Amino acid sequence: MVEHSGNKAVIIVSGGLDSSGVAAFWKEKGYSLYLLTFNYGQRGAKEIESALRIGKHLGAVEHKTLDISFLKELYGSSNVLTDESREMPSRFERSIVVPIRNAIFLSIATAYAFAIKAEIVAYGAHLSDQPYPDCRPGFAKLLAEALNLGDIDAIESKSHPRVNIWSPAIEGLTKEEMLKISFNILRSRIYETWSCYLSGEKQCGRCESCLNRKKAFRLAAIPDMTEYSFSEPFTES
Repeated sequence: MVEHSGNKAVIIVSGGLDSSGVAAFWKEKGYSLYLLTFNYGQRGAKEIESALRIGKHLGAVEHKTLDISFLKELYGSSNVLTDESREMPSRFERSIVVPIRNAIFLSIATAYAFAIKAEIVAYGAHLSDQPYPDCRPGFAKLLAEALNLGDIDAIESKSHPRVNIWSPAIEGLTKEEMLKISFNILRSRIYETWSCYLSGEKQCGRCESCLNRKKAFRLAAIPDMTEYSFSEPFTES
């Protein structure tokens, strides 16, 4: 665990359970929050609204929403999260993996951290995310090493601190374990988060992310008060 030193934390907040919980976690530790939310052309853009609400509730010093929706053009029809013509799967498949999305997010977040002299960059990857390569601890640790080398002269001259990339996965936490921590901080606000890969009136309750949300609440033994269009509880397939 990185110890508190009264510094700043840059948190990537999508608006979902995990990243919102990470922001609450670092706020609880006494860090000043500098939040980043990305529009990368995702079909579930409604999550941005949730991210902004959570950021306001947590009293973020700054909350920047960055438009990098040009990525949608790069991914083309290869990715179901950005291509509206494709059917959204209810179980994990390769089409859900947005290629090195977290590398892009973390690189931007680290540049921001260097600019404001923040020591922590955090995102919501957890141990249950292991099918996603850029959510694994080894990926984050190697990326942190490379990014710090990218401004090593300034770090060695004490112009700004070395950046530590943190995630629940690095801490050894599963989705449901992180949910327990964040629920104890956010309480009913946790139900204002948005996990769905789509942007309907309610969260769909059928996509892979909604099913993972339902499963996390069940495993954490926390009532799921989320409103879903398809409201059947999670069951193992």
